[in-house]
Amino acid sequence: MKENREKELIIALPKGRIFTEATECLVKAGVLSKPISDKSRKLILRDAETGIRVLILRNHDVPIYVERGAADLGVIGRDVLLEQGRDVYEPLDMKVAPCRLMVAAPEGMTWADLTGRISLRVATKFPAITTRFFEQMGVQAKIIRLYGNVEIAPAAGVADLVVDLVDTGGTLRANGLVPIREIFSATARLIANRASLKTNYKKVSAIIEQLKGVIPTAQNRTENGAGPASGEERA
Repeated sequence: MKENREKELIIALPKGRIFTEATECLVKAGVLSKPISDKSRKLILRDAETGIRVLILRNHDVPIYVERGAADLGVIGRDVLLEQGRDVYEPLDMKVAPCRLMVAAPEGMTWADLTGRISLRVATKFPAITTRFFEQMGVQAKIIRLYGNVEIAPAAGVADLVVDLVDTGGTLRANGLVPIREIFSATARLIANRASLKTNYKKVSAIIEQLKGVIPTAQNRTENGAGPASGEERA
């Protein structure tokens, strides 16, 4: 296994929108020789021409695989990176899969109405980010972690408002909610295992440069920590 890893680089990608847009960039940059699909039952794919292996993972697993060295590189939304706080290097903004993390409340309610409450119940799939946000805003809130369909939480009496990723806002409106405050907007990022930057420096650096060539506005980032990422379903 060690011998194979010295010859080939492994890239972790999440199923869904990021996979589609990231693989388009990888093919355009020449990192992959042809398009691949995340619909296959086979979850480890190898590009015979470039020697790159691709792991097809669940969204939140990508940073774990990269941090632990099971993958040299990965592409993931910055919302996931902010939520998890993994020790990975973030060299490049891929400029794909944009998202906005929003506070949403029942129609007719304003930010002032909600923040004036003594105890606020907030449902979200992003408890760490949400906790930090309300603490920074000086608002006392009880964070309720859910794993899907957070939009129904206020109507069901589980929460007063929600924090979720928003695209068009159609799902929110269909459930009687409206966005009232943006926490952040972000895109997907290329992440790298810190050890791989040393042991496979030439190959990792070459891929970064290839990708920069197809992302005109991207800049090599020097920050040490990970920031937000986008891959969840959006409202």
